[in-house]
Amino acid sequence: MANSEHWELPEALRPQQSRFEFDLAALYRSVVLVHTEASEDGYTAAFLGTERLGSGVVIHSAERKLVLTIGYLITEAESIWLTSLDGKVAEAAPMAYDQASGFGLVQPLGMLDAPAIERGSAATLALGDRVLVVGQGGERHSLEAQLIARREFAGYWEYLLDEALFTAPPHPQWGGTALIGTDGLLLGIGSLFVQESLAQEGFDANMFVPIDLLEPVLEDMIELGRPRRTARPWLGLYTAEQSDHIMVAGLTRDGPAHRAGVRLGDVIVEVAGHRVTSLPQFFRNVWSTGAAGVEVALKLMRGGDAFHALVQSANRDDFLKKPLRH
Repeated sequence: MANSEHWELPEALRPQQSRFEFDLAALYRSVVLVHTEASEDGYTAAFLGTERLGSGVVIHSAERKLVLTIGYLITEAESIWLTSLDGKVAEAAPMAYDQASGFGLVQPLGMLDAPAIERGSAATLALGDRVLVVGQGGERHSLEAQLIARREFAGYWEYLLDEALFTAPPHPQWGGTALIGTDGLLLGIGSLFVQESLAQEGFDANMFVPIDLLEPVLEDMIELGRPRRTARPWLGLYTAEQSDHIMVAGLTRDGPAHRAGVRLGDVIVEVAGHRVTSLPQFFRNVWSTGAAGVEVALKLMRGGDAFHALVQSANRDDFLKKPLRH
């Protein structure tokens, strides 16, 4: 099985026990390696690959252990293996994926020799606060960082967080890493490696999904495999923000926008009669038209000519291969 033993973070970046009042060694045991093999004919295989590696964090819910990770690691998974800090391996099954937050839940199917970590609230963090970013592999795969920003984040794959957390220096294997406060509580799950700017200077950072988004949907995810909320309309678009324009940078083959005649390079001018100039504005306008399945009217520009497209939206989840329930 693939592992991450061949790399380690510089010693200067690693957490020092003398700077923390909780036991770092115990904390490290709560983060496991998540190794996924996904279906070759799945919707996500083309851009996420079929073999995925990242981290996951052991949490407690209703007196059972679950592993919380970032959803793209387990989407359309055919097999999942969890490796604890001491090298023991346990098979697992995908339990749930929340499209809105990006959280994924995994159910261990065997004994997992890893303690659960307590959850806190990202609301306790202030800019400049010291945090830990913990990946599977203990001290060598963990670093001390700072919270450098908390702001809205829009992803080109029709994804939007009202407030995401950004830390630096970045962790090189960010997917599913644990964001830990100085009180030892779990505050977020690692999602992305991003470029941030501060005082006109660009630098690398990690983006985290705040743990606060889990609590309202956790029980639904366990029971149903998804939150008990109405699915948003999904267009199957990958979009890029250029100046004050929204450009179509990619399309899901045979997805809603593709079937409606939208093409690469088209510029989206309006949604349902409302002008859009940013990704957050575009997504919110699409989602405000109704539930998945609603027709979404777009005004586009192509080669200097304006035209309209009526897109029969879909539920993104319907395009994904579903896990077997355990």
